[in-house]
Amino acid sequence: MVGSTTPNAPFGQMLTAMITPMHDNGDVDYDGVARLAAYLVDEQRNDGLVISGTTGESATTSDDEKDRILRTVVEAVGDRATIVAGVGTNDTRHSIRLARAAERAGADGLLVVTPYYNRPPQEGLLRHFTAVADATELPVMLYDIPGRTGTPIASETLVRLAEHPRIVANKDAKDDLGASSWVMERTGLAYYCGTDMLNLPLLSVGAVGFVSVVGHIVGGDLHDMIDAYHSGDVARALAIHRRLTPVYTGIFRTQGVITTKAVLTMFGLPGGAVRTPLADASPELQALLREDLAAAGVKGPIGLAPHQAVPASAVGVERLTEGSA
Repeated sequence: MVGSTTPNAPFGQMLTAMITPMHDNGDVDYDGVARLAAYLVDEQRNDGLVISGTTGESATTSDDEKDRILRTVVEAVGDRATIVAGVGTNDTRHSIRLARAAERAGADGLLVVTPYYNRPPQEGLLRHFTAVADATELPVMLYDIPGRTGTPIASETLVRLAEHPRIVANKDAKDDLGASSWVMERTGLAYYCGTDMLNLPLLSVGAVGFVSVVGHIVGGDLHDMIDAYHSGDVARALAIHRRLTPVYTGIFRTQGVITTKAVLTMFGLPGGAVRTPLADASPELQALLREDLAAAGVKGPIGLAPHQAVPASAVGVERLTEGSA
């Protein structure tokens, strides 16, 4: 495992849940996958990438596509970033197959979301997560996001799961700082914030880092926030948090992959279309996103329509200096 890791941050501190670049016809853009992964690691200072998570459109990519996407990312940046493969489904046997495939493909760890739709009881969650963790030698990050899955991982269940030697972290999108604090006090689970607006608040109660969506755009800023907070410069961390609020607001005006792909395309970076049942950002939404980014001082060739975007090699994403236009 590579990247900025410490005993308390097993996957690094700053990770982005990477989108899956696609062509206009909905086919995966594998060249774009490699280019975007390199951009996120080399330019946006991500310690790691989560592949085939929600933002990677895992619900609508096939197992074969997931395997090739993962292998492409491992080949592109696996020597300098931690690569975590999303393998969670609502079928334990399917998740085990995906976990074993990810291990063969060279992943450094697994992200396992709570089974969705079938709403299992807590004992079912315990058995599901344990079975996936038992299936490989890779460390596991749980993903607790009841707003999507319909089922929270109860605090008591998290404590029991933390006893497994390979369940080492939790991506927390429960948005309950009290519950998160309770679990962190009783376990060694490394907590990663999975709700960008709560990045700084969760750091304040013990999180080690982020698994971010806006890290596609402001990953360097988020890394600066983590560094500032852990060095004791809380005022600087707060200033970064407040400056980025318009980015958080903009990216989550709708499903994050829709807005993220729109912004990446505006910047001339690999993004492309989303697969149905999602729908690409409308011109009206794109205009709002430009305003959001401008309010946060983030700029690129954002005046360009997506079809006018320049090649990724010709453009970077910049930070506006104070007083500049």
